[in-house]
Amino acid sequence: MAEKTVISVNHLQKYFTVPEKTAGFSASLRSLVHRKYKTVKAVDDVTFSIREGEIVGFLGPNGAGKTTTLKMLTGILYPTNGTVDVLGHIPQKHEKVFQKQISLVMGQKNQLWWDLPATDAFLLNKEIYGISDATYNKAFAELTELLGVAPVLATPVRKLSLGQRMKCELIAALLHEPKILFLDEPTIGLDVATQKRVREFLIKINRERGTTIMLTSHYMEDVEAVSSRVIMINHGHKLYDGTIAKLMATYAKDKYLMVEFSKPVQSTRLAEVGEVVSSRETRATIAVPRKDHAKRAALLLTRFPVENLDIKEMKLEDVILEHFSK
Repeated sequence: MAEKTVISVNHLQKYFTVPEKTAGFSASLRSLVHRKYKTVKAVDDVTFSIREGEIVGFLGPNGAGKTTTLKMLTGILYPTNGTVDVLGHIPQKHEKVFQKQISLVMGQKNQLWWDLPATDAFLLNKEIYGISDATYNKAFAELTELLGVAPVLATPVRKLSLGQRMKCELIAALLHEPKILFLDEPTIGLDVATQKRVREFLIKINRERGTTIMLTSHYMEDVEAVSSRVIMINHGHKLYDGTIAKLMATYAKDKYLMVEFSKPVQSTRLAEVGEVVSSRETRATIAVPRKDHAKRAALLLTRFPVENLDIKEMKLEDVILEHFSK
């Protein structure tokens, strides 16, 4: 049986009218009498759908329209044009039955009370979402154990580290067992170990609960670790929608030769092998065409004092920067 579509977005647009500011005191005075406005197309004709149980990376540079799209999917913002259907509901209607089935976590905004321990916010969410005692106790025990935050639950939120607070934000968002979890930069500012713990947690709840997850992140490690599909937008337009594997096969035209030499080699000499990405004394990284990387590696081995050679794929981040961030 085909998987159910839980998010359907068709020709979505969100335009904002903002005042134009001109430099200079006289221009500022004139704007008080006759202010000029311009239209900013934050999201412009975006269409996609997401199936139940998918984890989808939603990517793009700053200002691409990612957060604006998430806000329309959760009902915070109204579309200018186009349609949004999430779990069979129109988000901007703010139906309680809909709001109990989704959750939004924004890495740069808090839902926890700053001067109270996280457990107080959890209990508040229990009442807001009408969670039964049995369901709450089960979810609370499971989530606190998975994220390892039991020792800090009685500590005021303002005294928690960023990583501890982010984990508590995730718990608060998941106590009511939402069907869809929207995550906007959930690992921003976290240390490497905490980022890894959060990724593992997301994979686990997706696998065990079937939670559909839509994730925005500037850390490509997040995206590669938890999702196989990505949707990329820039300047409000959708640029790509498909698997990471297809993206890499289509756009990653190069491979990297990571080489160590037994003695220093001038970078100008390495240019005959390929594009020198970096070079420092006895180490270098050279980008070579994927189709003949073996031939270029052989050339490197025969002409230079190679001590060690690794052949690596381009990083997802490099592909996106080269092809989709202009």
